[in-house]
Amino acid sequence: MLSARNQLQGKITSIKTGSVMSEVIVDIGAGNEIVSLISASSARRLKLKKGKEVLVVIKSTEVMISSNDE
Repeated sequence: MLSARNQLQGKITSIKTGSVMSEVIVDIGAGNEIVSLISASSARRLKLKKGKEVLVVIKSTEVMISSNDE
């Protein structure tokens, strides 16, 4: 559970991973997408891939992604 109130369910439509950063695009419905830049190591640890259901958490100026996998 997170204290952040701005949480949106979505599905990853694209993930582009470089040597340091990954760009993750999440479809949150109604034609809306959220784009997040996270570290490549975090994307690997979260096992992010196209089609995966995720939770987008928006806090202040950051966009974080949560996954049910541990």
